[in-house]
Amino acid sequence: MNQYKTEHVWSMNYLSEQFKKEIVQRITKNLLDIQILRLIQTQPMWGYKIKKQAETKFGVRLRHGALYPLLNKMEKDGLLTSRKESKGGRVRKVYTITSKSEECLEAYRSVLREQMKNSDVE
Repeated sequence: MNQYKTEHVWSMNYLSEQFKKEIVQRITKNLLDIQILRLIQTQPMWGYKIKKQAETKFGVRLRHGALYPLLNKMEKDGLLTSRKESKGGRVRKVYTITSKSEECLEAYRSVLREQMKNSDVE
């Protein structure tokens, strides 16, 4: 392959990765509550861990001033439950998903599957 083709292939791969990152960030920002449920579904988590996992997995930095009110609202709406857990002299609130959030996640996955099926929009 000549240098131009090599650079072109690299450039296209780079753009594709950039678009993927941007799409993941947009989905996460617009569906933050669902993304948080997806994280907590893997294991119960406390706020700081949720924040760090969202940064690592979705490339989105969450401010404490945005995250904790959202967690409180999700708990009030029945999507999360919490319990106080003491570890190393610190008390933290550990969140777990509920059956209602399981239904929400299944509906989310169903919508995604339908959207992928209907990818030939006319």
